[in-house]
Amino acid sequence: MAEITAAVLGGTRVSLSNGRHEWYGDEPESNGGEDTAPTPYEMLLGALAHCTLVTLVLYARHKGIELGPVSARYEHERVPAPEGQTGLVDRITSYVTIGGEYEEPVRKRLEQIVGRCRVHKTLTAGAEVVYEVEFIA
Repeated sequence: MAEITAAVLGGTRVSLSNGRHEWYGDEPESNGGEDTAPTPYEMLLGALAHCTLVTLVLYARHKGIELGPVSARYEHERVPAPEGQTGLVDRITSYVTIGGEYEEPVRKRLEQIVGRCRVHKTLTAGAEVVYEVEFIA
């Protein structure tokens, strides 16, 4: 199980901790923040990028594939909903670069592995979010 605790430090700056590491989030000045740390969407994209690259590395290690340099860039934007729907939908675009020379079956498999990380699966399958709110004096 993963667990994160968070607390507002002031304004829109938030400290986050998993008990072993501490990091921060903020909002850009255009959203009333001070832009001192990544936004929530940037952290989400970072989690997806991290998970994708580690999944590739672990798969290659398991299969004995000599993996070249691997990098990723992710973008999030709100775009018009598909025809027949109204409003906007979230779109995450992934750009993954894998260095090295591979035979076609290995290339195809590595391309498939890009979409197999746990964070990707959670985002595409959806997640149940349960809220418990407590008020203290």
